[in-house]
Amino acid sequence: MSSPPGRHTASPPLEPSLNLPTDLRAVARRGPPPVPPWFPPALRRELIILGILLLCGLVAVPLLTWVAGNRWLGPYTHEQNQHAGPLALLQDYFAGLLHGSAVFWMVALGPAAFVLLVRLFIRLVRISGSREDEEPDEGPGRRAR
Repeated sequence: MSSPPGRHTASPPLEPSLNLPTDLRAVARRGPPPVPPWFPPALRRELIILGILLLCGLVAVPLLTWVAGNRWLGPYTHEQNQHAGPLALLQDYFAGLLHGSAVFWMVALGPAAFVLLVRLFIRLVRISGSREDEEPDEGPGRRAR
């Protein structure tokens, strides 16, 4: 059986100069793409921290809740299963997030909100401490002792 004849089309053939790397080592040598100048390192750091806190809120906090609840309140029941594991709790948790329940979203955003409040408290303490260190000016009506 012979191969079918080639088809003639109006589009030109693909050229090999599409700048696609054929060697993965060449990609690894180039390293990560350059960071745009409008993307400051501080913003990058804050986005990484926010991502880690959101990941903790989405995975770590529900699992810690399951551990604490299983220890002190008894086994987690999921429908007919009287001894459901942590994955059943995660399944219910993500279903609650998808349905838009405010309680589940408070758990998910809790670590980020906690870190934000701690940073705000530290900033307020620093601001109030710097104002207390300043000596009040002696006005014209005050006498020097």
